[in-house]
Amino acid sequence: MTAPDYGLFGPESVAWRLHSDSTMLIAAMRALLVQALEPRAMAAVAQHSDYQADPWKRLDRTVRFILATTYGDTATAEAATAAVRKIHERVRGVDPVTGRAYSADDPDLILWVHAAEVHSVVIAYRRYAARLSDADADRYVSEMARVAELVGLPAGMAPRTMGDLRDYFRGMNDQLQLTPPARAALRTIFSPPLPLPLRPLWVVPVAATVAVLPRVARRRYGLPWLHPATPRCGWGCSG
Repeated sequence: MTAPDYGLFGPESVAWRLHSDSTMLIAAMRALLVQALEPRAMAAVAQHSDYQADPWKRLDRTVRFILATTYGDTATAEAATAAVRKIHERVRGVDPVTGRAYSADDPDLILWVHAAEVHSVVIAYRRYAARLSDADADRYVSEMARVAELVGLPAGMAPRTMGDLRDYFRGMNDQLQLTPPARAALRTIFSPPLPLPLRPLWVVPVAATVAVLPRVARRRYGLPWLHPATPRCGWGCSG
């Protein structure tokens, strides 16, 4: 009997558990807000994406990628990551704020995007879903390194534990800036196109997202927040 092909992970993985939870919406919004504060990463999005015109289309692409790499068989996961590598080949330019060139296949930018996503999933799950042990959190970070490597991150460069992630982010603090494209991203996330009756409901995921942003990100965006409402809300925030 042929063993089932569970792809990159499998039903016993932490990735299967976390990626099936509704907190993934909060995680995605948090990750985008963190990612946007790296000027070159945000310039790449702003110059090579139609996310402002149709943010739901971009969200749909992201969801499809996560589903393919998490729950798809090996061929499906590899096809999804190959498609991303292909897109990265043509995403190049210059960030007008810093004057620095960027390329989507730059390992430093791949690492930034990857780290923000992985960290956000853990933080959102711990705050709003259920308890996640330190061992399982580390296991999840290690699992996701495989996806990062398939989209072009050199082997051994991805963080393998939550401690690695925290150390990485602390080293990035001084590079984070609120550029005009980042401010535009904030406006899009806070007020996406929605039918009028649904707009008041969007306050709930927005507030939940702001509550789990690291303090450095809230300061960059100028978002007021009562720190006692979010204990341990730096890069080590665990809810």
